[in-house]
Amino acid sequence: MSFLTQWREVSASQGRAVAPDERLPWPQTLAMGLQHVIAMFGATVLAPLLMGFDPNVAILMSGIGTLIFFFMVGGRVPSYLGSSFAFIGVVIAATGYGGSGANANIGVALGGIIICGALYFLVGALVSAVGTAWIERLMPPVVTGAVVAVIGLNLAAIPIKNMAPTGFDAWMQGLTFVSVALVAVYSRGMAQRLLILLGLLLASLVYALLTNGLGLGKPIDLSAVASAAWFGLPRFAAPVFEANAILLIAPVVLILVAENLGHIKAVSAMTGQDLDRYMGRAFMGDGVATMVSGAAGGTGVTTYAENIGVMAATRIYSTAIFVVAAVLAVLLGFSPKFGALIQAIPLAVMGGVSIVVFGLIAVAGAKIWVDNKVDFSDSRNLMVVAISLILGTGDYTLKFGGMSLGGIGTATFGAILLYALLSLGGKKAASVAKSSH
Repeated sequence: MSFLTQWREVSASQGRAVAPDERLPWPQTLAMGLQHVIAMFGATVLAPLLMGFDPNVAILMSGIGTLIFFFMVGGRVPSYLGSSFAFIGVVIAATGYGGSGANANIGVALGGIIICGALYFLVGALVSAVGTAWIERLMPPVVTGAVVAVIGLNLAAIPIKNMAPTGFDAWMQGLTFVSVALVAVYSRGMAQRLLILLGLLLASLVYALLTNGLGLGKPIDLSAVASAAWFGLPRFAAPVFEANAILLIAPVVLILVAENLGHIKAVSAMTGQDLDRYMGRAFMGDGVATMVSGAAGGTGVTTYAENIGVMAATRIYSTAIFVVAAVLAVLLGFSPKFGALIQAIPLAVMGGVSIVVFGLIAVAGAKIWVDNKVDFSDSRNLMVVAISLILGTGDYTLKFGGMSLGGIGTATFGAILLYALLSLGGKKAASVAKSSH
């Protein structure tokens, strides 16, 4: 068996899921890759903006990071690497960033991100050496399902609260997710596979008609697209290694491990393939990608939940589409014009798409429970899921000195620690808990 996967071409008209080692014809694969670029774009750009990083560097490094990941796992794990939100709080704390413009102290953040990536790589090397059994004991299906579901639920407030500033925008969000749903249910073949992209385009056309045409809301402004250059270098930056910043940022590795583990578990459940044997290489690939990104002035990267949502919706898991998406992202990283075009998409339309994608992520977590026949008559499982879902959805936050652990982190560690605590009696405790029902 060769190190890199060899894709077998299949037809979209067959109507079945496309496996990681299969691919659609190249024109359709290109379209699917573009859809994954759009799915990750908003979050991948938003994270650097919140930290004062250059978003074009983040897009460029997301593409390079995805290619690194692809080669590290031999092209066998479908995944896109984008800007990790887990770094936002600690980077702001480490740099003292004021919230607008470029981050003048970006260097110390980059140093911390590189060290975090190095630790991540070491965790991956350990997993490759001794296997995933210790991770499995810490994170069985009841826990991983909760972590994946929490990622979607935690993000829910972003489109609902922040991406519909007016009543008109709220209605446009509704029209957008209805458009995506109509494409998903009533279209066939390749159109059905491109439901996110087609739903977004349809909603954008209606938005333009109602605003630019009828003056009902904020019109689409393409002046920034017209004035932006086709090609241009992003603002690269160099790292500075400072102990305080490293101590703040490096522990994010725990969240990255949990995110990547949840991603691989979700994809394994969706594809029906056991991808656990690639876990260590996946961690190492993400770690190397984070180090390379930090060295160039980019954000730390992680396997992207948004792209899990697209895979769940399309049932296309071919790793070929992620190579295409990565190459497109690299090209777009050098194109200020494309960045301006994406940012011209109405906020309400992006919000409507986000509602669909984040919901699909949450459902992917529930699918892990169903596929693994998680028994919710067991009080241990019930408590782990009940508590962690509310911690994540409500964004329960804990502070440790200068470090802040937000909803996804507290839910992740809460689920892990609760399961360990409630399993101290082993099988006996589980049977006693079950017999109480």
